[in-house]
Amino acid sequence: MRGLHAPANGLEGSGTMKKWGLIATHAVVAAAFIFLLQRYTLSASLESSLLWALTFAGCAAGLAYMQANR
Repeated sequence: MRGLHAPANGLEGSGTMKKWGLIATHAVVAAAFIFLLQRYTLSASLESSLLWALTFAGCAAGLAYMQANR
């Protein structure tokens, strides 16, 4: 008997969406963390905080992508 999460046609459509969802979540959480740390704990400017948040989001997404494809 098939499980509820098994695709009917044998393709891994739901697994692919889950992978990209986890990568996006990882990037958003990393960006939010570094933005809040920079902006409120270290009292950095808005531009600097946004730049660091974007940088960390990109790095986090890259690491999550590499881990998802292992």
